[in-house]
Amino acid sequence: MTIYLDNAATSFPKPESVYQALDRFARQSLANPGRAGHKMALAAEHTLDDCRHRLNQFFNGKAPERFIFTMNATDALNMAIKGVLSEGDHVITSVLEHNSVSRPLRQLELDGRIRLTRVGVDAGGTIDPDAVRAAITPKTRLIALTHAGNVLGTVQPIDIIGRIAREADVLFLVDAAQTAGVIPIDVQAMHIDLLALPGHKSLMGPTGTGVLYVAPRVRPRAWREGGTGGDSSSETMPTEFPYYLEGGTPNVLGVAGLRAGIDFVEKQGLANIHRHEVDLVERLWRRLDEMPGFEVFGHRNHAQRVGTLSFRCETLPATELGGILDQAFDIAIRPGLHCAPYIHKAIGSFPDGLVRVSPGPFNTEADIDRLADALGEITSGL
Repeated sequence: MTIYLDNAATSFPKPESVYQALDRFARQSLANPGRAGHKMALAAEHTLDDCRHRLNQFFNGKAPERFIFTMNATDALNMAIKGVLSEGDHVITSVLEHNSVSRPLRQLELDGRIRLTRVGVDAGGTIDPDAVRAAITPKTRLIALTHAGNVLGTVQPIDIIGRIAREADVLFLVDAAQTAGVIPIDVQAMHIDLLALPGHKSLMGPTGTGVLYVAPRVRPRAWREGGTGGDSSSETMPTEFPYYLEGGTPNVLGVAGLRAGIDFVEKQGLANIHRHEVDLVERLWRRLDEMPGFEVFGHRNHAQRVGTLSFRCETLPATELGGILDQAFDIAIRPGLHCAPYIHKAIGSFPDGLVRVSPGPFNTEADIDRLADALGEITSGL
């Protein structure tokens, strides 16, 4: 049986309650929400509404309708970035960002539509809020930052940066792909205007689910235009949220699974999940300390990081080591650049990348020991 240690990409396995919710909904309620008045359509609509309420409570949003269902975090980030930026705007981001942030911003920069400042990080992977403050100009429209990078796992001081953004009347977009479901997020207290997150990672939902929170002070342009079910007479997208940003049939089946995933996370408790994952990371780190030829990246303050560990082997490139672990030991990890080339360039691991290990709620100490033993066996034979 595969030992799965790639939860930073997507969580697996899902809780049994998620599988049951998906099966039950698919068999009983899989109708088109808002498109008809029959019982199945109303049940589907209720599922969307209920999940919005859960998200609003979970992230302390201003209102449930401000939570927009998307295909994934990439979809949500594109919706936010391209929805609020205009010709001549200045944007601040960082070297930590996933390509879901970096690529749309870089393309807008190459097209000559925006100016872009990319701030660096310290040796542990932390953004200096003062560097963000210093980068703000009269043209700055948006600060777009990750809450925790998917390579180093460092949790960023977004509460401080959020205050800086609000004081300067700059919009603040946070990519919570690695933190939603494992680190507390309060969009009001942290002055987050736009929060993008996947449903399929630490919130334990299925793939094909994502969310964008849009604060009331933000009015992005519509990302996709089409049917909304409730208002068919308007010639353009209805201005009412969430329908203004949710053209087309939503992934209501996926949302049913996401709702069950949120239930699981709330019952387990974010602090318990976080502690379990970082304890497993520290267990692996201690084993790597005992083996020559391994270099671990990032700081070791587990209170300020998520359960992700990236390292380099002196004798084998990351992709080759990952292939051996997969084929010979049935252990799934993520080698390479992790869709985040700028941070790999900053820490000197470009272009080969690193081996990333990211345990989840269902991993055990035995899984970590098996990985460490496998690494020792591989390197001892070289």
